[in-house]
Amino acid sequence: MDFFSILSEDRIKKAYKDGEFDNLPGYGKPLPFDDLSSVPENLRMAYRIMKNAGFTDEENQMKKEMLTIEDLIKQCEDQDEKKALQKKLNEKMLRFNSMMSKRRQNTNSSLFKNYEEKINNKLF
Repeated sequence: MDFFSILSEDRIKKAYKDGEFDNLPGYGKPLPFDDLSSVPENLRMAYRIMKNAGFTDEENQMKKEMLTIEDLIKQCEDQDEKKALQKKLNEKMLRFNSMMSKRRQNTNSSLFKNYEEKINNKLF
């Protein structure tokens, strides 16, 4: 064992002896079943870490959709269709922004740059 493993084990043992784990939520109850059968075995640990850090499939799906719409806007030549796609992108960005703010995560992302441009275009 390396130094950090020994140190962490000692701290866990001390906390256990001091009763710091006695009043945790869910104490004495089984852990919730985490079905990762659809995730390949070699990716399960990374998936669990991302999930525990607050990254969700819904968030990833929404980011993919926004990037797809941005690509469509770049390729689109019809102005009416471009406006409709921009409106759809703005709605997705607002929904994503709302989702991130509920988790109290920073939403200052380059994804919202298009929304800022649209507001500037309407103002000027």
